[in-house]
Amino acid sequence: MNLNWVILIIGGIFESLFALSLGKMQQTTGKDMLGWLIAFILFVSLSMLLLFKSMGGEHPIPTGTAYAVWAGIGAVGTVVLGILVFKEPVTFWRIFFLSTLILSIIGLQLTSTVAK
Repeated sequence: MNLNWVILIIGGIFESLFALSLGKMQQTTGKDMLGWLIAFILFVSLSMLLLFKSMGGEHPIPTGTAYAVWAGIGAVGTVVLGILVFKEPVTFWRIFFLSTLILSIIGLQLTSTVAK
């Protein structure tokens, strides 16, 4: 796995964190809400920057693949955080489709070609 994939995975994690901060903003007011807003701005900025960085350099990830993997990692992370932080339901079908999404992300990474 080249460095761009590591950068992309970290960017996807920050995408999950910016979604988490949106949920926390809805649950808070005043200074707490402002803190979550600042966290959101930081997380979304880092997420986008890392997505951008993963598509450049010596071994760039193709744009379509990078975006799909980044969004998929963010989606998986957001569902997991929703379960852990917001006590969202854990059902067979949620876990089943989450698993298929994870397999799709891995498949995209394994079949990705380097952009020329």
